[in-house]
Amino acid sequence: MVQLKKLKRNDKIGLFFFVAFVLSTSLIYLFEERFDKNVWSTQPSKRHQMVDHIIESQMLLDKTKDEVLFLLGEPNSSFSEEKYIFLYRLGQAPSFFESNREQLLVAFKNNRVYKVSLATE
Repeated sequence: MVQLKKLKRNDKIGLFFFVAFVLSTSLIYLFEERFDKNVWSTQPSKRHQMVDHIIESQMLLDKTKDEVLFLLGEPNSSFSEEKYIFLYRLGQAPSFFESNREQLLVAFKNNRVYKVSLATE
């Protein structure tokens, strides 16, 4: 095993950043909430904790409007031009500085979800 005292200065710096990266990634993973239908519908202020999982897992892609309504409930707003769009408010995420409020945007084409992303209010 390599002793820490024998490492060169650049190696120590590299090791420090590697450990910091692994710790931060682990903490983000641990504290990121998985989607929970009950929490989504009963505690709208906690939606910002689940939105990354919804987007990254692509759980809504190719679902119908009825399936999305079953999972997420009625949207806070919706509109239709060429495409039909649902918007869900996410609550205010904790922040060190004032940021714009975000919403979950679910876009439909031919009654199927084709895009899920974040939008600012």
